[in-house]
Amino acid sequence: MSVSFSTFASSLTSETAFDVLAVAKRLKAAGKDVIELQIGDSPFPSASSAIAAGKAAIDAGLTRYGPSLGLPEFRETIAETVRAEFGIPATADHVVVAPGAKPFQQFFCEVFLEPDDEVLVFEPAFPTFAPNITRRGAKPVYVPLRQENAFRPDPTDVARFLQTSSHPKAIFLNSPHNPTGGVATADDLRAIADLIRGKNVALFSDEPYCHMVWDGRHRSILAEPGMLDQCVGAYTFSKSYSMSGWRCGFAVASPAVAQMVGKMINTSLSCVPPFVQLAGQAALRHDAAERDATMQKFHTKVKKLVDELRTVEGVTVLMPAGTFYAFPNVRPICDRFGITSHGLAMYLLEGADDARGVACLGGESFGAAGYGFIRFSCSEPDDRLVAAVDFLKQAITRTDRVAAYLEAHPKYRVR
Repeated sequence: MSVSFSTFASSLTSETAFDVLAVAKRLKAAGKDVIELQIGDSPFPSASSAIAAGKAAIDAGLTRYGPSLGLPEFRETIAETVRAEFGIPATADHVVVAPGAKPFQQFFCEVFLEPDDEVLVFEPAFPTFAPNITRRGAKPVYVPLRQENAFRPDPTDVARFLQTSSHPKAIFLNSPHNPTGGVATADDLRAIADLIRGKNVALFSDEPYCHMVWDGRHRSILAEPGMLDQCVGAYTFSKSYSMSGWRCGFAVASPAVAQMVGKMINTSLSCVPPFVQLAGQAALRHDAAERDATMQKFHTKVKKLVDELRTVEGVTVLMPAGTFYAFPNVRPICDRFGITSHGLAMYLLEGADDARGVACLGGESFGAAGYGFIRFSCSEPDDRLVAAVDFLKQAITRTDRVAAYLEAHPKYRVR
């Protein structure tokens, strides 16, 4: 007799981008030409100083354990950086290092949430938010981000949550926002900070795209007065410095919260490898100009993709205020075929053509509010972005193939 899974494990969902990635790789291995726009990875090389410093650290034998909070000199460099770039009044004591930004979702929930606590989540939402909330027995409370409001978080939704929730304990905020590209304004952040300041409410500020704001500069709610005491800001080197495989990230929080997260890293991950941290430190110290040049390349790619998508009948799309994603509204196409938007995405990958496919994500991958949208990343060369949109134009004219795909995959029919 096999040992039964826990209720939590049995209910666990995963990040759909990696599921679609696996399908795309399988199809490519079988000979299909797949344009991969499903995952938020950089097509550019890792920052040059990071590569050099990482290699030098390995050669120097810095491959042993390190402090669970992170190397002191790395934490000091991080604090200097967020003070200078984002106006966050942090010291090294406010910083803790982990393998990427994603682990801090779990640690935030473990630090703050009890069973039956309620957590405000703006939807569409990054798909790993909910599993980390429910892991603690807490309940996500979803409010929609709206295309007509440029996918910005609405402070009135925060006020309503605080007034009507029976156990309001936390808020998940993501700006610049994945998948929509929405960016919270200074007024949005100030209003949210004013609503929660002094209350027993914690806020997780997910900021992996902090250098991908296309008009103006990135703003963090942690820079608002008093917010270091109530917020955890999560950052990564994956996007800004094209270091996704290095698994290097950090959080900024109050010293007490940073120490608590350090204990959680100690009892789960031990530490981030020192040579990875030294690579990240070198990127912060020396690669800002290279980073900014790369961000401009991303901006150009996003504009190219959005311009192409605007030529497709039945598609409306905003130029994202941040990130390297386009989030077109394809609801007229979905309604015409009676297919979910994720079904449309999978049709583009698997069913529209035998020789070619486009890998992207349906909006339902990010929750019910994502219905009628699909997400494209800009992780391929420009000519492939153009080819992907041309493929979309042709694929939605092949009504016989859409019907056949739905017949074979009825789970994608609109119910």
